[in-house]
Amino acid sequence: MSKVDYLKDILDDKGFKMTNQRRIVFETLNEYKHEHLSPEEIYELIKGKYPTIGLATIYRTLQVFEEIGLIYKLNFDDGCYRYEIMSYDDNHIHQHHHLICKNCGKIIEVKEDLMNSLEEMIEKQYNFEIINHMVKFTGICSRCRDKENDNGNRKET
Repeated sequence: MSKVDYLKDILDDKGFKMTNQRRIVFETLNEYKHEHLSPEEIYELIKGKYPTIGLATIYRTLQVFEEIGLIYKLNFDDGCYRYEIMSYDDNHIHQHHHLICKNCGKIIEVKEDLMNSLEEMIEKQYNFEIINHMVKFTGICSRCRDKENDNGNRKET
């Protein structure tokens, strides 16, 4: 099944129509799936090729996509929301976690789902069905640490 057919099936199932604008936003999110794009960044990527699509359309489309569970909204404490396509493996949502550098803002994806055993324990102990979780770690990336170390070494000599 193509990605466009997948989108159409989800939209139909949730009572929404497939539109050209939704297809374009979906294709852009897929093309840049590792970029954690803001609505403004999505708009900048689209507007050259599709100048009739406005920023308000991007926001409305993202809202629909979030409502139907196609994407999720991320807050990396940088003043804007970013969006990411949900990835599915064997009909399970694959969650991944993020490392956020406080110096340069770099976002690194942790591909492994580190929470599986913790989720199982919580579900059993509290009789609570977990639907979703988000984990973000903040710190300093290796490039920024190397710069700090290089600057520190220069000061001593």
